[in-house]
Amino acid sequence: MIDKQVASAAQAVADIPDGATIAVGGFGLSGNPMALIEALLAQGTSDLSIISNNCGVDDWGLGLLLGARRIRKMTSSYVGENKEFERQFLEGDLELELTPQGTLAEKLRAGGAGIAAFFTPTGVGTQVAEGGLPRRYDGSGGVAVASPPKETRSFTVGGVERDYVLEEGIVADYALVHALRGDRHGNLVFNKAARNFNPLAAMAGRVCIAQVEELVEPGRIDPDAVHLPGIYVHRVVEVGPGIEKRIERRTVQAPAEGA
Repeated sequence: MIDKQVASAAQAVADIPDGATIAVGGFGLSGNPMALIEALLAQGTSDLSIISNNCGVDDWGLGLLLGARRIRKMTSSYVGENKEFERQFLEGDLELELTPQGTLAEKLRAGGAGIAAFFTPTGVGTQVAEGGLPRRYDGSGGVAVASPPKETRSFTVGGVERDYVLEEGIVADYALVHALRGDRHGNLVFNKAARNFNPLAAMAGRVCIAQVEELVEPGRIDPDAVHLPGIYVHRVVEVGPGIEKRIERRTVQAPAEGA
């Protein structure tokens, strides 16, 4: 089998061109492929179309690329926590395809599974299905580009008839993901909440690049413990267990008196 190990994050992303479409794993700041994002930032790649649950925060995650104006379009389900995102979107500098979270997950999975489209009840009766969601503003408060209407059909499922909206699968040029452990054949294991969107983003990328905290020899990972098989992964770079990991907010409670 092919050895998919790459020596560095910079080498792993070196062929990603301007204008590429990239699916990126992570949820909030959990499971962000930071080494790959920073390498992409350092090489100057721009005009990117990113598919990810959110766009990090102002100084971390995909927020680094956004702050450097490297992102042209975001396809996301959550756009909070990032003031620069809000500013660029409202001023017409950034296009946004706002997508329900479960729908976004299934669009990525469907693309990776070779499914062109699927019907879901999520969004029926809203602008998600009927169109009109702002995708780009004109900088003066008006909508320059709005979402188009989507096909809806009625199906009877389990004896219940209801309406469903057609959603298309997503296939990206590249995928960037973070895993706890991987082997040289690309088999990956994710750690708890960092599993989030990472396997789905990996499936959707024509070329999947994975950063792993620990790289092991093939056979060292129990096949039953593999979360994502190596067939979906094309490059693996080891970043070590000492990488910085952040969370958006930390809320602590003062200990009770006398405790």
